[in-house]
Amino acid sequence: MQLYIGNKNYSSRSLRPWLLMTHSGIAFDEVKLRLGFDPGSEFKTRLARVNPAGKVPVLVDGDTVVWDTLAIAEYLAESFPDKPLWPADKRARARARSLCAEMHSGFQGLRGSFPMNIEASLPEVGARVLAEHGAAEQDLARIVGMWTTQLGESGGPFLFGSFSIADAYYAPVCSRIRTYGLPVPPAVAAYVDHVFATPAMVDWVQAALAEHDFLDFDEPYRSQR
Repeated sequence: MQLYIGNKNYSSRSLRPWLLMTHSGIAFDEVKLRLGFDPGSEFKTRLARVNPAGKVPVLVDGDTVVWDTLAIAEYLAESFPDKPLWPADKRARARARSLCAEMHSGFQGLRGSFPMNIEASLPEVGARVLAEHGAAEQDLARIVGMWTTQLGESGGPFLFGSFSIADAYYAPVCSRIRTYGLPVPPAVAAYVDHVFATPAMVDWVQAALAEHDFLDFDEPYRSQR
């Protein structure tokens, strides 16, 4: 299998399947493309060969092409039934899918205000944006409440006890919490730490820090020095 991804520092959607596959021991070849959305860019040109939508991530498995993070997650769960990508319990599995679907289609206030940027440290931006943008503040409160409830029910350290698709799906939010110094209670902070301590996440972060690639369209709060 091949997984097409964008810059590890910025591409939150790429992180989801990469983290899931790496953590779960699913073998794949990484194809990393420098993000660039102008028509005719290398990013668009190469992606067009496998995905007419021109977006990452894209999973290529033989003659099967899967795009969209939730579709990739479901494809992997069906392809590797021996790996506990979803919780085994039916009720927990339904809850995990609900959490992922809510992330998939929602939280535009938080995602738009706080783009993923692993190498940056912008706590002053986080405080200002939360004070000025009610939608971002409401999204953060919803996520904190959801995680707190789920961690309380499962006992942690991950949302459903052991690492699952749900944790891979919310890993970019964990990154945003760190980058922007977003205020979260101790139990949520501990969860963020557990996600960042997984060997797969450590590898992603190290690779992101090694990129040294400033993309101005993903940098609303800084200018290139």
